[in-house]
Amino acid sequence: MIDYVARRLVSTAFVMAIVGVFVFLLLRLAPGDPAAIIAGDTATPAHIAAIRQQLGLDDNLVVQFWRWMRNVVHGELGISIFSNEPVTKLVLQRLEPTLSLTGMTLLISVTLAVTLGVTAAARAGSWIDRSLMVVSVLGFSVPTFVVGYILIYIFSIKLSWLPVQGYSFLDNGVSRWISHLILPATTLGLAYIALIARITRASMLEVLSEDYIRTAKAKGVDRPTILIKHALKNAGVPIVTVIGIGVALLIGGVVITETVFNIPGVGRLTVDAITKRDYPIIQGVILIFSGVYVIVNLCVDIAYTFLDPRIRY
Repeated sequence: MIDYVARRLVSTAFVMAIVGVFVFLLLRLAPGDPAAIIAGDTATPAHIAAIRQQLGLDDNLVVQFWRWMRNVVHGELGISIFSNEPVTKLVLQRLEPTLSLTGMTLLISVTLAVTLGVTAAARAGSWIDRSLMVVSVLGFSVPTFVVGYILIYIFSIKLSWLPVQGYSFLDNGVSRWISHLILPATTLGLAYIALIARITRASMLEVLSEDYIRTAKAKGVDRPTILIKHALKNAGVPIVTVIGIGVALLIGGVVITETVFNIPGVGRLTVDAITKRDYPIIQGVILIFSGVYVIVNLCVDIAYTFLDPRIRY
């Protein structure tokens, strides 16, 4: 196990280096010039050139990339072109809303999706099963921003049950914190719920057809025990896999959800940085998101050994 984790950590560093190269080149080749944005519409070419020189944007790409990677290795993600503050500081300032939204989404999604998947498998072929699967297909098909606006219209504008947008920090009270997270977390988690529910149902149906399940039924074991203790435990590997893969959905959805609900998180910071062509922020945030995704999948692989003792690395 230790050797496997060490190999994965080395491969993670390699993957992060490739991500860094790709993001750096992609941003430099994309249209738009941060120096021109800073200078304004009435700026002269000489003024823009002076700003580019001040920011180091007139250096060749190899020099710029080496300078950025050297800072990353030392734990520095660079300095924001517009705010002139360290990217790490800006990310940490926006971290609580993003972590709160992601944590609430995971809690709601995994709990609800596994419950729906197990229920659908237990009632396979019934109207409950068909209804749950139709809802899961719709949840996976409708765009996140559309779901967000629909929920805002129903629960905030029409019913006035929940806040329209914004975020309340934990310092302002747990109830306010939760009330501001319910709609965004539901919006972000709907596609995630649909994905996990479908995989849970398929995995449970496969396990429920095994001989040891029929033996348990013949021995008179009650249905909840069969479903939870025997079937769900042995169906856990694909479920955990899709939970790890689904983190990519959350990372992409955070950007959209925070924009729709005006949450001052890392996703909103990314959108603002893209609008202004603030290269250091964009590069830093994408690198962090990529690292989180790789680490989550490493944790999922390690979790396999606990779910299935036959798996060894």
